[in-house]
Amino acid sequence: IPAPAGFTRVPAAEKSFTAWLRDVKIKKDRKVFLYNGQLKSNQSAQFAVLDIPVGKKDLQQCADAVMRLRAEFLYHHNRLSEISFADNNGKKYKCPVAADRKNFEKYLENVFAWCGTASLEKQLRPVKTIGQVEPGDVLIRGGFPGHAVMVVEVATDSSGKKIYLLAQSYMPAQDIHVLQNPMNKALSPWYEATEDNSMIYSPEWTFSPKELRRW
Repeated sequence: IPAPAGFTRVPAAEKSFTAWLRDVKIKKDRKVFLYNGQLKSNQSAQFAVLDIPVGKKDLQQCADAVMRLRAEFLYHHNRLSEISFADNNGKKYKCPVAADRKNFEKYLENVFAWCGTASLEKQLRPVKTIGQVEPGDVLIRGGFPGHAVMVVEVATDSSGKKIYLLAQSYMPAQDIHVLQNPMNKALSPWYEATEDNSMIYSPEWTFSPKELRRW
């Protein structure tokens, strides 16, 4: 997804989460499908669809997609001992360090069943301002339901202005997709990181910049 004229992507260290996110493939088909193979009713929210598995069960929803992306990154770099998520009571679900792909998927299904926005929000650290946004950060509102989207890219211009891309899954479980910016068609799918504490309007949820979190 090209950055707008005058913007360049932020530097990424080798084997970093930022570098891994940049390597995630995008499907040629821009339609979003549900876990059961049906088309999502709203096909206007997405700019692109990530080539990431959604599974065959109604499990990989919003926070689950965020956890999937983080877990896939750590799995790719054989850092399985670092893959750990907690439920709302604080119980930790750690990935078996010798998990093959089949057992990794089983582990994630268990995580998706017991962990969600409320628990993930507790696990992540607050980011002071939206101006500090980095790839891999998460906009999240814990609740039943809440919602979560991941910042999958950040770019800057010569004046230091930052823009970013957001990706989400939703309910029911569906393909992870990069979101359009409904409030700025000219900049879309990029969002501007403004320091005026204005709300962030994504196609299917509204966030406060104070809801930005980091791993």
